[in-house]
Amino acid sequence: MPELLSDHTTIRLGGPAERFEIAGTTEELLDLVKSADAASEPVLVMGGGSNLVIGDVGFSGLTVKVASSGLRIDGTRVTVDAGVEWDEVVQATLAAGLAGLESLSGIPGSTGGTPIQNVGAYGTLTSDVLVELTLYDRHTGQLETWGAQRCAFGPHRQSIFKRSERYLVLDVTFELAASEISRPIRYADLAAQLGVEKGSAAPVREVRDAVLGLRAGRGMLLDGDDHDTWGVGSFFLNPVVKTVPPAAAACPQFPDVNGTKLSAGWLVDHAGFPRGYGADLGRGTVALSTKHALAITNRGGATTAEVMKFAAHIREGVEAAFGIRLEPECDLVNCAF
Repeated sequence: MPELLSDHTTIRLGGPAERFEIAGTTEELLDLVKSADAASEPVLVMGGGSNLVIGDVGFSGLTVKVASSGLRIDGTRVTVDAGVEWDEVVQATLAAGLAGLESLSGIPGSTGGTPIQNVGAYGTLTSDVLVELTLYDRHTGQLETWGAQRCAFGPHRQSIFKRSERYLVLDVTFELAASEISRPIRYADLAAQLGVEKGSAAPVREVRDAVLGLRAGRGMLLDGDDHDTWGVGSFFLNPVVKTVPPAAAACPQFPDVNGTKLSAGWLVDHAGFPRGYGADLGRGTVALSTKHALAITNRGGATTAEVMKFAAHIREGVEAAFGIRLEPECDLVNCAF
């Protein structure tokens, strides 16, 4: 029986893989990808599947799941293979007396995805702590080590790797601090959860606990029994506009080098799509999370086609209300809306 890709994504969607392999080491990953490229076989590389929506048709070619497991701590420098589950990295660094990743606790997915998405949460971005990575360039056939400056990181989950199949991230190195005290808390909700002033610091383990509490309250900690977590986190990017439309004047706004960043969750909610919206539409298999208006969730038995139709419905409603067109934050494979 072909492997169903819905078993490997957090939104539990995706048809069959024509060929499915698990790469337990970096060497296995390279061998699989190089062989497929030499044969002109399409390749889908996936980690934890937490930012991925795959079409009902599945994927024709090789799907390789990265499961490499190396994690090395040398002083304040931490090098991690692409396949290591991200929260295992956070826990290992805290256990080693290192600070810097505590605000990124509880994020699903694997380490190889962190530079691709420039993963960030609660005031910390991957690019704040990443110093270098090892990659394979599928165009040139070369293994390379890049410093952070080559990765073209940006504030909106931007990197040179996003939406590109050229580069295969093999491992990532972070520079952290030998400290039991966190970086300054830059996110207001996290500061409030901790009971400290924004800009102050706190013990790293208290920060982790607070972050996990906030994520749980928004349905952002994976739980197989909670359909609010059957998604990809925030489905849409926070839009950046040159001029804020009058209709969106009350929307939370943040300065950006390209204009003003707006809260996509606020736009969705105030366009008439509150938390839980969609439960009474169609078969009731797709709806917004009951905890977070920006998360589109599989309520059980959904198809990718249904999720795409629902996402289009939300985007059209926001555009009609505010004149702002939302774009997906997640990666779409063999599907679109």
